[in-house]
Formats: sequence, structure tokens, C-alpha cells
Amino acid sequence: MAGDEIVMPENAFLMIHDPSGLVMGTAADMREMAGTLDKIAAGMLRGYAARSGRPEEEIAGLMAAETWLTAAEALEAGLATRLAEPVRIAARFDIARFRNAPPALVDAVETPDPEYAKTETDIVDDANDVASVPDPAPQPVADDPDGPMADASTAPNATAIRAEAIAHARAVVDLCRLAGQPQMAGRFLEEDASLDAVRSSLLDTKAEAAPEITPHHPQPGRSATTRPWGDVIARTFKLKG
Repeated sequence: MAGDEIVMPENAFLMIHDPSGLVMGTAADMREMAGTLDKIAAGMLRGYAARSGRPEEEIAGLMAAETWLTAAEALEAGLATRLAEPVRIAARFDIARFRNAPPALVDAVETPDPEYAKTETDIVDDANDVASVPDPAPQPVADDPDGPMADASTAPNATAIRAEAIAHARAVVDLCRLAGQPQMAGRFLEEDASLDAVRSSLLDTKAEAAPEITPHHPQPGRSATTRPWGDVIARTFKLKG
């Protein structure tokens, strides 16, 4: 809601909802968490109301109900500024955790795109099919002993071509898996991209997706001082008798 322009593809959805969270502790801890969630909800409420020009009471009801808006509905509600061409869904997430997800979105998320649903075995099999070319026809041998002669040792070998294609496919798959982008392997193989081109594209993708993290803030992930959750629970009950 902070952008000067909010552009939504025509097949996108905008979902607004109350904030949620988890807390473990005493009643006081839970009351404190409830207060924090109320503060977050109030900030979200003001943002949606300011952008749309609608009353806060109306927005509060939409948030409480977990309301899903199509792009056209979001535009009409003032929560988007213009529509764009439809795009293919690329995100993968557990749609079942939402209460009111539109059936069309549920179907789109739960039905994988054939291009991106290929497994590593499928990709290697595709490469095997591409490499399964017939042996080249033998070249005629010239009658002139001084003329050009066909050297059978230099003729392409179908088995070698197939093995090379499969090795290349596996290398591409491995690079994409290491980069956390396994869905990109199929496109690279269709384009017959070299390994250098694959590495370069994966590095560009990672650079575009990498968030800027302030070094003064705690970094994500488990720290060196993190204790197993079971130990934390055991210590908590021990301290509280």
C-alpha cells in the first residue's frame, strides 16, 4: 500500500487479513502478544483505509473475514491503481492454511505447471530422447587414391552423443538444484544453454532475489547460541516448578 502505483496482473489476488502470531508462556505473556497484534492490526487498518478512502469499520470487517479480492475488485476498492496482463503463477505455498482462498486459486496452486513439474529423471529422459539420433550414414569413399577419403574414425558416434547429452543435462540439473532454482533446468536444456551460461543466469537470478540486510541487525537463521526447543521447554517447566 506504500507504492505510488500498485499494479496487479489481471489474474492476481489481493488478500487482507488480521495479523496472527504464536506465543508460549504465561497469561501475561499472551495478553502482551494480543496487545502487540492489536497494534499491528491498527497500523494495517489505517494503511488500507488511507489508500482506499473507505471507512476503517468497513476495512476492519474485511480483515477479520480474511477477504480475497480479484485484481478488478482491488482496483474498484482503491487498493490497486491499474491492471496488467495476466501472468503464470510461479509461487509455491500451502494454500490450505488459508480459510477463504478462492477455488480458482486453489486449483491453480495445487495443479503444477507441466513445464515446472518435471522431475530430474524427466529432464534427463528428455535429454536422452533428444540425443537418440540414428547413426550417420556412411560416407562414400572416393575412387581417386589421392582424393578425399572418408575416415570412419571421425564419424559421429550416437552412443557418445547420447552420453554427452545426458552428462550435460545432469550437470545443468545439479547447478539449478544447488542454486535453489530446480524449476529453471528445463528451460536451460530446451535452449541448449552452455554450463557457463547456466551459471551466469543463476547468479543473476540470485543477485536479483537477494534481500539487502543491514549488518547491524540480527541475521536470519539459527545462531550459535540457540538451544534445542526441547531444552527450552524442559528448563521453563523446571524454573516454574
